Amino acid sequence: MTEQKKIKITLIKSLIGTIASHRACARGLGLRHREHTVEVLDTPENRGMINKISYLLKVES
Repeated sequence: MTEQKKIKITLIKSLIGTIASHRACARGLGLRHREHTVEVLDTPENRGMINKISYLLKVES
């Protein structure tokens, strides 16, 4: 089985005042608070959530 690529994402802006669906995307990616960093698998589902809230994130490969 091959190793899947991971993406490192950091929440750089607060979720206060954002649309509810954008907060749900952040929670779905595992982000809890500002400056929280997580690694997620590079899947189409995760890429879609990252693209939706890209204005809140810093993304590293």
